[in-house]
Amino acid sequence: MVARITIPGRLLDALNYNEKKVQRGVAELIGDANFLLPSSKMNFYHKLEGFEQRNSLNERATTKTLHVSLNFDPSENLNNETLKSIADDYMLRIGFGEQPYLIYKHKDAGHPHIHILSITIRADGTRINTHNIGRNQSETARKAIEAKYKLVQAGGRKNLQQQSLAIDIEKLQYGKSETRRSIANVLLQVIPSWNYVSLPELNAVLKQYNVVADRGKEDGFIYSKKGLQYKVLDKDGNPIGVPIKASSLPVKPTLNHLQERFEKNKLSKEKLKALVKYKVDEALLTKPHSLQELIAQLSKHNIKTVLRQNADGRIYGITFVDTQHRAVFNGSDVGKEYSVNGLLKQMNTAPQKPLDKNNNIQQIASTKQHDLSVSIFDTLLNPVEDHSLTPYLLKKKRRKKKDHS
Repeated sequence: MVARITIPGRLLDALNYNEKKVQRGVAELIGDANFLLPSSKMNFYHKLEGFEQRNSLNERATTKTLHVSLNFDPSENLNNETLKSIADDYMLRIGFGEQPYLIYKHKDAGHPHIHILSITIRADGTRINTHNIGRNQSETARKAIEAKYKLVQAGGRKNLQQQSLAIDIEKLQYGKSETRRSIANVLLQVIPSWNYVSLPELNAVLKQYNVVADRGKEDGFIYSKKGLQYKVLDKDGNPIGVPIKASSLPVKPTLNHLQERFEKNKLSKEKLKALVKYKVDEALLTKPHSLQELIAQLSKHNIKTVLRQNADGRIYGITFVDTQHRAVFNGSDVGKEYSVNGLLKQMNTAPQKPLDKNNNIQQIASTKQHDLSVSIFDTLLNPVEDHSLTPYLLKKKRRKKKDHS
């Protein structure tokens, strides 16, 4: 079992995400706890009000929502009763046993998994401290539950590790789903939980799901007004259909909002740089003879690669997308030797021709994964939680001492 914790900015968005999947028939509500009414007798607004009444007891807290996904191996055929029991056990062990929460079973991925939506405000108005909850309470709970229910351990199978850490969304296909709703679904999953510090880095993730954020031409009206639109991409990476204004989407992914996220992500992203560097070094140890071979090796370490090229097709930049820790890095940000020129120099290789004319992420089939050292493997298996918001806001700026000399 793999547990993943995120702290969404808005309860409404997280509730909408799960409830709309129920409406579409790709999820079902299988349990609840600590509400005045059973979930079978509650509509959307009853659930929302139940959460918000508790949240209203603490006006100062800035992070009040907890969204957990528990992911199981594809070989585990767990019934709803067992899944609910596991969810209740997990919430009790991480200190949320007395909180109101809803349990959703999702059916739109290649492995069984559930989502648990809860809040951090207790009945007395105090807030449950969620700092390092993924690394501490959640990890302890995971191991105990694996043993109690005889589940496949997180490190026991490569399939579980690779499948459960993937985002629970699919690539958009224009014409097969309602555009605005589908884009909103992608943004809801990506924007709060990934570490990116620029629009190109965010787009490196969004393009995996055939979505792109576009400011328009630099001399255009949208760009001058700091506007932002989201577009669906076709299989060749070209925009298709009518663009959707950022301000019209429920998660409000406007440029101003994203710029706030860029600043908040800087601290948490910096801590993940060493892990990406390690993975690239591991791939280089296999002595790849080209960027194509390097990309194939990186895909085995949950690193997808975006190559940036100019109008003439010359590759001038590389971006690493760590799907395991949800972080994006330009090669030069990792280090000078990890830029395109630096990597080619390390491989003693001449400049490469473009691998993909549309600059999409290269999808390379994975083969047998290279073993990592024990210490780094333990680190990589730790659940990832999105706490970039809280540390940033709580971090006190040091006052500069005045020079009285």
